[in-house]
Amino acid sequence: MTGLESEGPQLRRAVCPGSFDPITNGHLDIIARASKLYDVVHVAVMINQSKKGLFEIDERIDLIRQVTAEFGNVEVESFHGLLVDFCKQRDIPAIVKGLRAVSDFDYELQMAQMNNGLSGVETLFVPTNPTYSFLSSSLVKEVAAWGGDVSHLVPPMVLEALNERLKKD
Repeated sequence: MTGLESEGPQLRRAVCPGSFDPITNGHLDIIARASKLYDVVHVAVMINQSKKGLFEIDERIDLIRQVTAEFGNVEVESFHGLLVDFCKQRDIPAIVKGLRAVSDFDYELQMAQMNNGLSGVETLFVPTNPTYSFLSSSLVKEVAAWGGDVSHLVPPMVLEALNERLKKD
């Protein structure tokens, strides 16, 4: 037996990257679908130090862990730097990205080609459920800040955290 054969089956791994500030039902839909296709789905919460988010990174990670716990194969952590480095460090060969509209595709295709050119990591595009085709974290925050009802756009515990945070600010 060669070394690879003796190690047993290789786990199929993928990453769903984003800022998730906050995680929405659209994000959750893509993560859920990826969790059916891969043995382990890493949710990589982007750290962008030039942007101040509504939620701190640790709060985002905690919320994501809570709302993805039922899947059983999702790991959540933060990352800073190039996504391909995150993938290399964890032996992740695939990035899963949701596409809401054609405008997303133009940008995401460039990113996919760059990532593949840098490291060989493949990108799988998943069309967003039409229910969430307009949805973004920024839009959720803006509507919620003006008192709009976003209860159908985020998981209940995220809605609670969002309402609590917006009361404080």
